Amino acid sequence: AEAVAGDHPDGVWLAELAPVEDPADVPAAVLTALGARETVLRGAGAEEMRAMTERQGKDPVARLVEHCDTRRMLIVLDNCEHVVEAAARLADELLARCPGVTVLATSREPLGVPGELLRPVEPLPEPVALRLFAERGAAARPGFTVEADPAAAAEICRRLDGLPLAIELAAARLRMLGPRQIADRLDDRFRLLTSGARTVLPRQQTLRAVVDWSWDLLDEAERTVLRRLSVFAGGCDLTAAEEVCAVPGSTPDVANLLGSLVDKSLVVAAPAPLADGGMRYRLLETVAEYAGERLDESGDRAAAERAHLVHYREVARTTDPELRGRGQLAAVERLEAEYENLRTALRHAVAARDEQEALCLVLSLSWFWQIRGLRLETRNWSRDVAALGPDPFAPPVEPAPALYESCTEAPPPMRPEVLAEARREVHLLLVSCMEMDLVDWQSPEAASKLEGVRRAYRPGLPQTCRTPGNLWFFAVLLGGGMEALRVTLDETVSACRAFGYEWELAAALQTRANILANRSDWAGDALRDADEALRAFRRIGDVWGVAE
Repeated sequence: AEAVAGDHPDGVWLAELAPVEDPADVPAAVLTALGARETVLRGAGAEEMRAMTERQGKDPVARLVEHCDTRRMLIVLDNCEHVVEAAARLADELLARCPGVTVLATSREPLGVPGELLRPVEPLPEPVALRLFAERGAAARPGFTVEADPAAAAEICRRLDGLPLAIELAAARLRMLGPRQIADRLDDRFRLLTSGARTVLPRQQTLRAVVDWSWDLLDEAERTVLRRLSVFAGGCDLTAAEEVCAVPGSTPDVANLLGSLVDKSLVVAAPAPLADGGMRYRLLETVAEYAGERLDESGDRAAAERAHLVHYREVARTTDPELRGRGQLAAVERLEAEYENLRTALRHAVAARDEQEALCLVLSLSWFWQIRGLRLETRNWSRDVAALGPDPFAPPVEPAPALYESCTEAPPPMRPEVLAEARREVHLLLVSCMEMDLVDWQSPEAASKLEGVRRAYRPGLPQTCRTPGNLWFFAVLLGGGMEALRVTLDETVSACRAFGYEWELAAALQTRANILANRSDWAGDALRDADEALRAFRRIGDVWGVAE
């Protein structure tokens, strides 16, 4: 407003609408701001005064139009969100009937009038946020500088999403706490940040009051969507929001409700990093914590987390096959974009002791972990999920029957034979990470487990041609050496050819080439295998396989 004041010879006028409780009082408040009347119609006498002006034919909107119609002026309507419809009607009337009037409105949602140009107010960038924290901190504690603990100051500003009021409330706490103490207590930010100035409106005195104000302006359908959005980690796309935020038995238009929350500045929308042209939606950390509290209060957390788990299990399960062909790069990008949600889904499954969901997720992600070199993730998640069920390689060990389908070909519930194989495969993932825990694998119990692996499988089974079933090679190598492993690999290559498994054949040839290359008398065979594997991976379109 200050920058364009010169374009408005009749002045820039500020109408502060925050104290206005009744939408009908908006025109009167603007009249007062313009100096066209002495009082704002508010309080016990408001109805009587409005009735009097109506009887006298002095409608406040008409008086505003009369006052403004020949003037060139800028009217600033500040804090419109709680009276947004009344503010919109007034702005529309003024713009239509007063050609020299420009309206600048601040609100947590658009007015929705013709010709409106939106200018979102973004969170403060880090340097500006730090400067604000330093200034308010020095006012609260003379001599304070952010240089005393720059890491803590930066963490405070980041975790408070660059929100000016939240940063000011945090700075006020410097009277009794150091920056690191404040940063360490931000998990309970609504209890911590309660020291606002007494001269501001009550809704601006604590962080909770600030968010309560926005919450109270929502209808119940919007509240349901906002609560459920708190279960996402790192945001979500529209499909995920529609599936997770829809309450069974109801038919809300989640997309429209999500759009309303974006308009009300409670959800941040930004273009997705993927090349699909879609948008991604996320909550600021402060809003997410608040919505999570409301989700707990509603008793809906278990259902929301279950919906989140099912959605991202399907993301992992259906994307996994694409990691072995021409869609590999796009599949990797998709899993990377959703990785925090996938890890959150795994945590939900493990915490709920939902073994089948957890098995499906781990097995669906195992090849992604291999491609990305995420060995710790493989070891840690496999260990957690394996602990949910019995050890399939503990004596007495039953021989594994042939299983021609992948354990993740269909979503849970799993048939008994699929569940048994899934348990074996998650333990094989642990075996493949044994070099990370060598001391543990040198025990008699570990030796018994490896023997159990060798007893359960035999060469030529369809599941030992696939990943992660082919990881039983580790147990063969440790129990019988290179000669035994060569026999097993030869039979696996033959089985892949017999079953018509193209990608699995390329992977088996690649593995055999790597093993044979360790002996000079097998070097010629290794070269032939590597050449055939390379041709197959190129034909399939597996970029990772070609690079390997």
